[in-house]
Amino acid sequence: MTAPPSVVVVTGVSRYLGARVAARLAADPRIDRVVGLDPHDPPAGLLGLLEGVERIRADARAATEAIADLGAEAVVHLAITSVPDAKHGRSAMKEQNVIGTMQVLAAAQGARGLRKLVVRSSTAAYGASFRDPAVFTEDTEPRAVPRGAFARDILDIEGYVRGFRRRRPEVAATVLRFAPMISSSAETSLTRYFSQPVIPTVIGRDARLQFVHAEDALEILHRSVTEDHPGTFNVAGSGVLMLSQAVRRAGRISLPVPETALSSGAALLRQFGVEQIGLDQIDLFVHGRVVDTTRLINEFGFTPRTTAEAFEEFIQAHADGATLTADRLAAAEAVILDRIRKAREATA
Repeated sequence: MTAPPSVVVVTGVSRYLGARVAARLAADPRIDRVVGLDPHDPPAGLLGLLEGVERIRADARAATEAIADLGAEAVVHLAITSVPDAKHGRSAMKEQNVIGTMQVLAAAQGARGLRKLVVRSSTAAYGASFRDPAVFTEDTEPRAVPRGAFARDILDIEGYVRGFRRRRPEVAATVLRFAPMISSSAETSLTRYFSQPVIPTVIGRDARLQFVHAEDALEILHRSVTEDHPGTFNVAGSGVLMLSQAVRRAGRISLPVPETALSSGAALLRQFGVEQIGLDQIDLFVHGRVVDTTRLINEFGFTPRTTAEAFEEFIQAHADGATLTADRLAAAEAVILDRIRKAREATA
């Protein structure tokens, strides 16, 4: 096994995952220098984590010069978003995910001293449809082109990484397909979804869900940088939770609606504190997704916490939000009864 890299560049350090990965690597005495590359300043809550990280305020377009000048031996690309920006929308999301990845990989390709490339991916790469197998392995191809923008971006990103591997076969390139992350402190669209008092679900569907504990995701990312683990790996906790089980365990109210209403009724749902839900998440809640992690466990010698354990920690940290007040219950009942009334009128 080769020695850990002395200089590591991490993209996306203004966010939860990037900041924590950079901080963890900076605390590793075997690594001399960790540089965070991000066009945005991190929020105040993350600044304390980044004291040992050199920060360069620049986007992916500046990556070529920065990575070359720094003499990076490892690049960790985490500047990938799963939710469109409320202000700039889908175009900005694609610019960051797809174009940004192309620029980072172009910079990495030109870095002669580069030894490792680690790229954040997602189990969304498999899509979600009624034709899906019970369990996805890393070799399973999507059965259909995903509807969601994030899943399509992930497929493009992984395609560019495959091209990089052909051009730079001596670089250990690791692609990590993470299941949705959850923990007591993680802040994601999924944790916000399960933190709401009323949780919209799809009528007649009860999807199988898998999560990965955020700390286990950090451990895998750290090992990907300090050890040699080339290849593509599913990263998830073993076992599954049905969506109905997750809602009950979280102490929330389920609001069953038609699949189309999850998108068309987003404005109504936001009145009750529920975020807008994208096609990627809708498909996940309709069809579910379960992946096999045998390759990860055998290669890394590490077993993530189970899906149930990760979700339980999240529940304990958000127990206060599970309290169903009379006002919340009345509001939820009013929405449900109104939808039933409208459905009956439509079929009358």
